[in-house]
Amino acid sequence: MIIQKFGGIAMQNQQQRAKCIQHIRQALSKHRAVIVVVSAMGREGDAYSTDDLLTLTDSFSKSSEARDLAASCGELIAAAVISAELSTEGIDNTIIYGQNTGIRTSGEFCNATIDKINSTHIVNTLQTHSCIIVPGFQGMNIQGKFMTLGRGGSDLTAIALASALHARHVEFFKDVPGVMSADPHTTSNYKRFDRLTFDEFLPLLKCNRPVIQEKAAVYAKQKAMPLHIRGIASNEEGTWILP
Repeated sequence: MIIQKFGGIAMQNQQQRAKCIQHIRQALSKHRAVIVVVSAMGREGDAYSTDDLLTLTDSFSKSSEARDLAASCGELIAAAVISAELSTEGIDNTIIYGQNTGIRTSGEFCNATIDKINSTHIVNTLQTHSCIIVPGFQGMNIQGKFMTLGRGGSDLTAIALASALHARHVEFFKDVPGVMSADPHTTSNYKRFDRLTFDEFLPLLKCNRPVIQEKAAVYAKQKAMPLHIRGIASNEEGTWILP
């Protein structure tokens, strides 16, 4: 079993999601099961992106609990959309969300910490479905309130689930074909790394556009979870991050 994580750009429109579906189909041909973790669709300016959902009212600044509930809706919508499109393509799947993910969080709204994961429901569901869609970025506290995991928190969702479910590795699909030595959006002077250790990888995340959330990468290092950073638009090998 592996975890695949698709970010906002990968989920942005139907043309992009067709590439996601191709990668999911390929993974299902190689692995017994695939857990798909999704971010909200698109970026600021796109209708269902997290940033745009949070512009619905200025009053979200007065209630972090309400803000987190609204923010989590982007991933729920994305999960519903990719699930329906997978079904249209003949790929059996189901969505697990909310309390059923077993992700228990605490701390502050908007930047929660994952305390533990009860994977029982997901494990049981894997007996009847080889493809499970999980909305990222969110968990629930002991009072049953949605809490989000900070910007880029869907990356942490994917890695935490991988650890709890003893997955082989986590695949991240990005708008770049792997981990680069410099930001390819701002310079042409860069190279792609084939393999990195976590100690080599973590310093590369201290920038304005980290390829994954730094908190998630630290968690992966602690859990010795291999990561595979790939481009959504290609079948290139990408970059492996290894313990």
